[in-house]
Formats: sequence, C-alpha cells, structure tokens
Amino acid sequence: MNTYSLKLADHLMEQARKAAEEDNVPLDQLLSSFIADGIGHRRAMLGLRRRAERGDPELALTILDRAPATNPEPNDRL
Repeated sequence: MNTYSLKLADHLMEQARKAAEEDNVPLDQLLSSFIADGIGHRRAMLGLRRRAERGDPELALTILDRAPATNPEPNDRL
C-alpha cells in the first residue's frame, strides 16, 4: 500500500471528515472509496466515448426513423 500527501481545501476536508463520521469509517477509507468510484466513473465515460467514436450517426438516425410514432403511455408522461 502506498501513501500520498493530499492538500485539500479546508471546507472539503471538513465535509470529508463529517461524511466519514456519518458512515462510521476512517477518513482514509472514505477517501480511498471516493477515489475508486471516481476512477470507475472515468473509465466508464472513456469507454462510452470510444464506443461513440465508432458509431455511425446517420445509421442511428435511420434506425430511429423506423421506430413507430406512438404516444407515450398515460403513466409515462412528464
């Protein structure tokens, strides 16, 4: 396991301490969890971006044009 000195703004540190206390976990565990979540989110976004680059917008619009024009169900309206 590695250690890393991290500089945080005072208000962020206070919020992190409060969140760790609320979750009843050590601060370093909470921050590690947040970092892991952020890395996972970043990987997912990069993967979606790569898939989008391979896509064909014209083909996607052609597929959508074939969808039937129907009204939404009554319980599916905004």
